[in-house]
Amino acid sequence: MGIIKAVTGAIGGSLADQWLETIEADEMSDSTLFCAGVPVRKNDRRNSNRKGTEDVISNGSVVHVGQNQFMLLVDGGKVIDFTAEPGYYKVDNTAAPSLFSGDFGDALKDTFDRIRFGGATPYQQKVYFINLQEIKNIAFGTVNPINYFDNFYNAELFLRAHGYYSVRISDPLKFYAEAVPRNADRMEISDLQKLYLSEFLNGLQTAINQMSVDNIRISHVTSQGMKVAQYLSDALDTDWKQLRGMEIVSVGIQSISYDEESKKLINMRNQGAMLSDAAVREGYVQGAIARGIEAAGSNKNGSMAGFMGVGMGMGMQSGGNFMASASQSNQAQMAAQAASQQSKENSWKCSCGQENIGKFCSNCGKPKPAAEGSWKCSCGQENTGKFCSNCGSPRPEGSVCPKCGWTSKEIAKFCPECGTKLS
Repeated sequence: MGIIKAVTGAIGGSLADQWLETIEADEMSDSTLFCAGVPVRKNDRRNSNRKGTEDVISNGSVVHVGQNQFMLLVDGGKVIDFTAEPGYYKVDNTAAPSLFSGDFGDALKDTFDRIRFGGATPYQQKVYFINLQEIKNIAFGTVNPINYFDNFYNAELFLRAHGYYSVRISDPLKFYAEAVPRNADRMEISDLQKLYLSEFLNGLQTAINQMSVDNIRISHVTSQGMKVAQYLSDALDTDWKQLRGMEIVSVGIQSISYDEESKKLINMRNQGAMLSDAAVREGYVQGAIARGIEAAGSNKNGSMAGFMGVGMGMGMQSGGNFMASASQSNQAQMAAQAASQQSKENSWKCSCGQENIGKFCSNCGKPKPAAEGSWKCSCGQENTGKFCSNCGSPRPEGSVCPKCGWTSKEIAKFCPECGTKLS
């Protein structure tokens, strides 16, 4: 018993009159994984097969296979033929299996050779359909927090993740043999969730832990959906792809939440990063002390007089000493940062490639090239503005050589002293 492609010329408006039975997939939605085939217009008056036996497919019947559908012909519990190609197929009890593999190639034929002798129920013929589309919008949520070591925070953090993922059946014969319950005529994605959600969540934890090993910051996990899907596919490859013929296509993490301890660690690290800036730290310290003194001065308790007499003086002295010490440290760091910034601004690159901050290259000894439009004052200071930054003298009119300081009231193109081009 097998299937052969029906002659397309005979398929038309008189389909029900031409063939004993026409079988199509039962209602298949975008969340249906597997369903049985049902006769089209079974009780139609034009259907001549009125004496057919239940669960027996009449010889000469036609099976209609739609796009993204995989059809299995089962006899006595054995998969005896299949097709992954859309079209019309005639059931022929005298034909050998045709095995229309479509885009799956020889992989399905190898699987067929391994499972076709399974089952033992005699005298039962069935047509089943498997959905080959990507099954989307499968919701998931972690029940328990997942540990995640973040190298940026240098801490073990714990998170919960919620979102959606999608699957695709990559080996329908294997899926039918291993994932579909026996004697089932329908399987929805909700049934899959009940069976394998715990495995998915275990794979999710493995995937997220792998992201930690790859040094991906915890705050970037939500933007790494495709990478999570790849990690999940690797983690679930044995149980899902190799054993059950299905695979993870994509994972969309919609939200990540942290437990309270993780939130405290993240906030502490972020605050520390901000306070590493001397200017921010200076403002924070002075603001904190000012708020403390203001709070002490507004105290209306009976100890106010004593505090004002003795404690206030000691508190002010202690606060003042701390503020002076903190400010001195912060200002020293700000001065160092300003000096470093100024050094960067004054640096120049020689034609030999060396970075320098002085007037001569430390590698080849060439002088620092004059800035465009610069002039040299009589005091020796090089300037670019209209007045000397050292002595305040105005820029001489006419020509000024930026190299040797030669001046002239006349406009010259070259310096007569050193030959430097002036304009």
